[in-house]
Amino acid sequence: MLVERHERRVFNLALRMTGREEDARDATQDAFLTALRKLSSFRGEAAFTTWMHRVTVNACYDLLRKRQRNPLLDRGDDLLPLEPPPAPDHADDTSLSIDVQRALRRVPPDFRVVMVLHDVQDLPQDEVAAILGIPVGTVKSRLHRGRVALAKALHEERERPGTPGPSEGTMPR
Repeated sequence: MLVERHERRVFNLALRMTGREEDARDATQDAFLTALRKLSSFRGEAAFTTWMHRVTVNACYDLLRKRQRNPLLDRGDDLLPLEPPPAPDHADDTSLSIDVQRALRRVPPDFRVVMVLHDVQDLPQDEVAAILGIPVGTVKSRLHRGRVALAKALHEERERPGTPGPSEGTMPR
């Protein structure tokens, strides 16, 4: 019942944290397995959703660390748009372009997780702080630094040779 209730949010968070559907599925599975194993340690001091978000973020960090140790060959797969999540989520209203998705992957994970939780999933800063176990001031700082890093990555993405401009790459009418 817990999986059915939280699966969409966990998957969407993992997808935005990892940037790849396959990794998001792995992180989602790891998060639920960890939650099952450690359910007895849930003290109820925060909402279950907050605790589950923290477990998911940790699973994503673990997966991202593994990916850094074992780099995959760049086959260009990440240039394709991501498949939509299996079921709609309120975060789906935020339509991220491929450029934004690529740029978001270049934002350091500590900043990215704060941006995803606050800007994409619309969680208040105090709840993001509770999920991550950091002060609200740190959330605000990481949010600002993440947005600056995202803007820089977007600018670099647009400046790359071969990147279509506003009129290039559009469908003919």
